[in-house]
Amino acid sequence: EAAGLDPWLVNARDVKHLPGRPKTDRLDAVWLAKVAERQMLRPSFVPPPQIRLLRDLTRYRVDLVSVRTAEKNRVEKLLEDAQIKLSVVASDIFGVSGREMMAALLAGKRDPTTLAQLARASMRRKIPLLEEAFVGRFNDHHAFLLRTMMARIDETSADIAAVETRIEELVAPFAHAVERLDEITGVGRTAAHAMIAEIGLDMTRFPTAAHLCSWARFAPGIKESAGKNKGRGSTGHGNPYLARALGEAAVAASRTDTFLGERYRRIARRRGKKKAVVAVGRSILVIVWHLLSDPDARFHDLGSDFYSHRIGPERKKRAHVRQLEALGYKVTLEPAA
Repeated sequence: EAAGLDPWLVNARDVKHLPGRPKTDRLDAVWLAKVAERQMLRPSFVPPPQIRLLRDLTRYRVDLVSVRTAEKNRVEKLLEDAQIKLSVVASDIFGVSGREMMAALLAGKRDPTTLAQLARASMRRKIPLLEEAFVGRFNDHHAFLLRTMMARIDETSADIAAVETRIEELVAPFAHAVERLDEITGVGRTAAHAMIAEIGLDMTRFPTAAHLCSWARFAPGIKESAGKNKGRGSTGHGNPYLARALGEAAVAASRTDTFLGERYRRIARRRGKKKAVVAVGRSILVIVWHLLSDPDARFHDLGSDFYSHRIGPERKKRAHVRQLEALGYKVTLEPAA
């Protein structure tokens, strides 16, 4: 690439040598030349260098967050070992109140009443529960481990902040695209950075939104033989970092009173929550394709009542009548005054 060439990254499965034939490096080279000459190869998607730099940072940020989460879980397990049930009372033991209480533990304070009085804001309503939660056997051994773990958490948080600052510098030329993706329900700036880093900004690589969904493996697999579908609706394994961002955005959208939230709830009732997340993730990916394909496009929410307005009143009336008749009722409809 640096020499001005246009190299292709090809899936090894597509260039696998035919079985039953001798295999040497020379014969492999001949086979690759033949396959390429006959246009039997498909190059994999490789974003431009600037997007690849951004991809390295966004993926590293995900790894750092996983490291910090694992260390926080170790802290919670350590407190449980000391019979301190802080996580039962506080939803986030690493909030302002929780951090002050753990700092007091490291300073040598062991009195449950004193520790409970460090609660802030809404946590002060739980002071009696906190006093019970701090009745344990926290000793110097636990203090040493907790101090080491907290230092590791703070160090990782500082690294995450530094990586995020660098990400903001790299996405500055794409600020307009980030702002438009940020308008999508459930998608924040962090998810927008991850999506741009994984799929880039040039949507000419994906002729349609369906091509992008297929590449990301957010489309049902098709495997049909003798008139029987053997695919079972499996999407397959795609880009895990993109799937993570879309999944988190879909879960966030499911809690809103919007079109995507209503779409999630409709599908979850019939197919289950996991398939609903995949379906909403695909919808978000389709929206992303349209926004990146048209620089002037903006996100417009269809509203949570889109489905109810889309279905005509006569169709809904017939459906409700059929449901009541299936339960054994005789239905007579009279118009309201």
